[in-house]
Formats: sequence, structure tokens, C-alpha cells
Amino acid sequence: MIKLYIDQGHNPQNPNAGAEGNGVREQDVNYEVGIRLAALLADDPFFEVRLSRPTPETQLGTSNATSLAARVDDANRWGADYFLSIHCNSSVSERPSGSEMYIYREDSPAEELAEDLLEGLHQATGLPNRGVFVNRGLYVLRKTRMPAVLAELGYLSNPRDAALLQSDPQRFAQGLYNGLREYFDLA
Repeated sequence: MIKLYIDQGHNPQNPNAGAEGNGVREQDVNYEVGIRLAALLADDPFFEVRLSRPTPETQLGTSNATSLAARVDDANRWGADYFLSIHCNSSVSERPSGSEMYIYREDSPAEELAEDLLEGLHQATGLPNRGVFVNRGLYVLRKTRMPAVLAELGYLSNPRDAALLQSDPQRFAQGLYNGLREYFDLA
């Protein structure tokens, strides 16, 4: 059984609340997509899942630093095999659109997982695949003891992306689920 830790990035309120754009709050989308992905995985005998935010009101930590540490510490203590942090992107321009993934280093299991997750999202949502990027500064990638991926599902600053994120979180969950099944050769 594959133990997957799903981190729905950000808290429902500050500290560590997410971005907002076009009337959509990142933390709400992250929560919804994570819950729906967990439901898909609960019906799949190959996965065991733990969520960072099991309820919409779950508040982790009392600062940005302690919020991030609570997520990572929980995943490490649980002994997760993989860590997936769900987020939404934002830009000063409304033009950028699509999904992208962040990993700690290239040529790693996380990179392969990120590529499959992106393809799953692209197939399910039709949003552009913007690629996989290395970011060694992201706490959830740096401090996890297992392969970790941070997913940026779409741009809240883009009206089309934001509308899709708000109206159809199931489509994003399904894309991530399909990507996971592809990565683990379960498709």
C-alpha cells in the first residue's frame, strides 16, 4: 500500500492564508481538491491517505513557519511514502494560465511523479502544462523525508483558470488521481 500525504496548502484564516484572485480563495480550492482526491484514493486499494486539513476549519500552526512545520512533521511522523502539496498560483498579470509543479531536485522520483501529475491535470482540465521546476527554498520540499511535489493547479489571477478551479474542483482531483495511477503503473 502506498502512503500518500496530501497537504492542502495554507490555512482557512491567517496566519498562512493563501492567495486570492477573481473572488476565489486559494485555501478553499486547495481544501476542496484535496478532499476530493482523498475520496478517489480511499476507493483505490493501492493507497492509504492522510490529509493536512481534514476539515475546512482545520488551522495548522500559529505562524507561517509553524504551519509549514506542522504539515511536514505530520507527514514524516506518519511515514508517508510520498508528499503532495496542493496550491494555486497567482500573477500580477491575468495572462498566465495553467498548471506547474515544483520539486527539490531533478532526476528524482519526485520529478517523474510531477511530470505524470502535470499530464493528468492537463488531460483532465485542458489547462496548459507549464512544466516542472526545481525550487530548493520551499519548506515542504526541503524538510520532507519522502519524495515531495508542490502542485500549482492554475492561476487565480487568470479569470478562466479561477472559474474552473472554483466551479469544478473534481476535475482537478481526477487529474491528480490519474497522474498518480500513471506514475505507479496502475493506469
